[in-house]
Amino acid sequence: MKIMVIGGGGREHAIIRKLRQSSKVDIIFALPGNGGIARDALCVNIDAKDIPAIVSFAKTNSVDFVVVAPDDPLVLGAVDALENAGIPCFGPDKKAAVIEGSKVFSKNLMKKYGIPTAGYEAFSDAASALEYLETAPVPTVVKADGLALGKGVIIAQTREEAKAAVRSMMEDRVFGESGSQIVIEEFLEGPEVSVLSFTDGKTVVPMVSSMDHKRAHDNDEGLNTGGMGTVAPNPFYTESIAEECMKEIFIPTMNAMNAEGRSFRGCLYFGLMLTELGPKVIEYNCRFGDPETQVVLPLLESDLVDIMLATRNGTLSETEVRFSRGAACCVIMASEGYPEKYEKGFGIALPSSLPYDTDIYVAGAKLDNGRLVTSGGRVLGVTAKAGDLESAVERAYEAVKLVSFTNAFYRRDIGQKALGALEKEAQ
Repeated sequence: MKIMVIGGGGREHAIIRKLRQSSKVDIIFALPGNGGIARDALCVNIDAKDIPAIVSFAKTNSVDFVVVAPDDPLVLGAVDALENAGIPCFGPDKKAAVIEGSKVFSKNLMKKYGIPTAGYEAFSDAASALEYLETAPVPTVVKADGLALGKGVIIAQTREEAKAAVRSMMEDRVFGESGSQIVIEEFLEGPEVSVLSFTDGKTVVPMVSSMDHKRAHDNDEGLNTGGMGTVAPNPFYTESIAEECMKEIFIPTMNAMNAEGRSFRGCLYFGLMLTELGPKVIEYNCRFGDPETQVVLPLLESDLVDIMLATRNGTLSETEVRFSRGAACCVIMASEGYPEKYEKGFGIALPSSLPYDTDIYVAGAKLDNGRLVTSGGRVLGVTAKAGDLESAVERAYEAVKLVSFTNAFYRRDIGQKALGALEKEAQ
């Protein structure tokens, strides 16, 4: 099979590495890919949002199957355009991708179908939002309606912070049109869990749970980022909680989308908060999470191509989806200054070989005269698998020491909260 993967980050690198393990794959194209992905796929310099060019390339090169990985092309209708051209895809169509493309849509969906989530109000003008904040409880959460590279969420500790967030989104348009509507949401407390799931619109198959680390610095300090590291499985996500989520959240969400005429096929991501009143949905994503993919897919033992084909063809219930009982840890190596300003263009020194069950997924790097150099905020995801979480964390940090580039920084506490929970459980 000729497979094409749309996107060019660490998530796409992890997807490509897993697809390469299938005997069904002959060639993988990555559009646009990156300097590290170029070692595993044929990179083509076509932007992930250039849908006409993507369709044209797929037709010209007789591509058999396309994996549309990032949110932007999904929300813009890349799957619709490819399927209309007769090219089967993994990923939701435009009507279903709105579950991530609009926070107002997803919150209204949950309210309508009784899916547990935080209380909220939606606004389309700043004056109404600011007036509401005069009496709203704090802390509160302000969210841009549309896509904002994972940065359109502000947890405001005070009323003034909340008002500043509203003004920046709705008046200053820091996120462009994505901030034309906003959601102001009840602040929830509890452990966070990410659960990616395969769904063909009839069956939902959750993957291994994971825990993301969003803040830039140790002890969950600093600005929110796209994710500084992950571990899987998430020890807070017990078997009984998983059963409750399947019954109260996962299946109801799939059924709600079907009822709305927006059947979802692909990877549906559930961002959950385990509150004292039970699990609640913080957010939906219409695709694999980043960097959650970098710990979840290494634990997948079944053929990813088979699963993706079944998801598209409606045969997921007949397809094996098996995960290892081990654990994985991913540490993101980023450019100093991320998620704000940072310098680029520094050479990356990678080891000639890696320890057993360790991998490096390249995110923000490009080839410059054959040399891999930094080109983004999050540069690499260093991932290790092991039989238990403690060993996976230890192994990941050992591998981090084998990599270097100027201005590199990373959190040194990835997985510590999860290990603390396991320790507490064992007492």
